[in-house]
Amino acid sequence: MLFAMRKMAGWSSHRLQGSTLVFLYLILNALAARTKGPGHTHLNSIRIDGDISLGGLFPVHSRGHEGKACGELKKEKGIHRLEAMLFALDRINNDHELLPNITLGARILDTCSRDTHALEQSLTFVQALIEKDSTDVKCQGGGSPIITKPERVVGVIGASSSSVSIMVANILRLFKLWLLYPWLYLFNHGSIVGPGGFTPGFLVNLGPLGQLA
Repeated sequence: MLFAMRKMAGWSSHRLQGSTLVFLYLILNALAARTKGPGHTHLNSIRIDGDISLGGLFPVHSRGHEGKACGELKKEKGIHRLEAMLFALDRINNDHELLPNITLGARILDTCSRDTHALEQSLTFVQALIEKDSTDVKCQGGGSPIITKPERVVGVIGASSSSVSIMVANILRLFKLWLLYPWLYLFNHGSIVGPGGFTPGFLVNLGPLGQLA
């Protein structure tokens, strides 16, 4: 769990030091933080720079109640899956023979176990594809504006439940982005298989029935 925590809330590129308890306190507060203001939702996210970036959608939190988008942390179905992706990225990036001279990056978001929230978060992945060029933007003083350009992702891993994944895949495929669905339990938690085969926009990793791949 600490492996995943050290990359959360914008600290992915830095080695954090300090006691485990202090770090745990800071990261849980960062995960729970939400920017207040009309029309704006804070994205609980991990961002890792790389030559090629992958998106990730995981139910790090449960559904929120009383108007809140997110609830309590989900360890098994949320943090563990998030950590699995981070572990895989580290292994790949540390293997110089697998992808020589290429570093994989990531932008991982929290679905909060809610399909509508996941759909809103998934728009982050297509932002770089639809955002207009801002090279002609100038500040009043004549200087160049400080703009953080959204990173382009080549695909998205997630999003745990089939209902959430189908909604997200339907959006991503409009922009020719694939959703990799690494766990599939067709009978226990719904299915992404229809009369004509798999839902368009999916790349599926099939594992043993009822077991996460």
